[in-house]
Amino acid sequence: MLEEPYLDHHHYGDSLFPPSTLIPVTVICLLLFLVGVAGNTMTILIIQRFKDMKTTTNLYLSSMAVSDLLLFLSLPFDLYRLWKYVPWVFGELVCRLSHYVNEGCVYATILHITALSMERYLAICHPLRSKAVVTKRRAKYIILALWTSALLSAAPTLLLVGVEYENGTAAAADEDTGQCVPTSYAIRSGLFNTMIWVSTIYFFGPMLCLLFLYGSIGRTLWRSRAEMRGPCGPARQRSHRQTIKILGE
Repeated sequence: MLEEPYLDHHHYGDSLFPPSTLIPVTVICLLLFLVGVAGNTMTILIIQRFKDMKTTTNLYLSSMAVSDLLLFLSLPFDLYRLWKYVPWVFGELVCRLSHYVNEGCVYATILHITALSMERYLAICHPLRSKAVVTKRRAKYIILALWTSALLSAAPTLLLVGVEYENGTAAAADEDTGQCVPTSYAIRSGLFNTMIWVSTIYFFGPMLCLLFLYGSIGRTLWRSRAEMRGPCGPARQRSHRQTIKILGE
């Protein structure tokens, strides 16, 4: 008896939010969509077009641009759900794929940032080893591994969401109540909770890794600054310039 008033109070027609909230959010999202699609497309084209731009760092950035571009291209579906939460008119396949692409691209971006930070760590803290380890060919293999890991980690999302209908009715019987939401199977089987844990690991794992990497970078730069003031300062400066050169490459 308490469920219906609760839903009426929190819904605005077919939307979850009032127009006063939806309009500014939509304007901002459309601007982000235009800038994001144009910017990431240009990044990909420029890096692929000019050979001198294909450094190991830019290879990671180009791959991240692909991930961001896919996220921006799926933004219209999110906007549709903001304006018209029910019914979902794009079908079961688009419902599953849109969530899968979003989840996979988020994981891929996180892994790329972590890998790029590890490369910076090697270049600053271990410049000689970095020269031998960080190569374009190896970077391409790493990028492939990152995408494979991200997409496999997000694969359960294909079973996590789907088009659900009010009171468990069939599509033909009540198609106007279809929603793209976590399925009842995912909730009953524990798959929903499992994906929450996967997302949590993808957040805290890389965060701890980045804290260690940038903490080590900061400590190395601090020591390097102090050593440059001593009698061996000129030699240290030459080593520092070599590190900067490696970073540029």
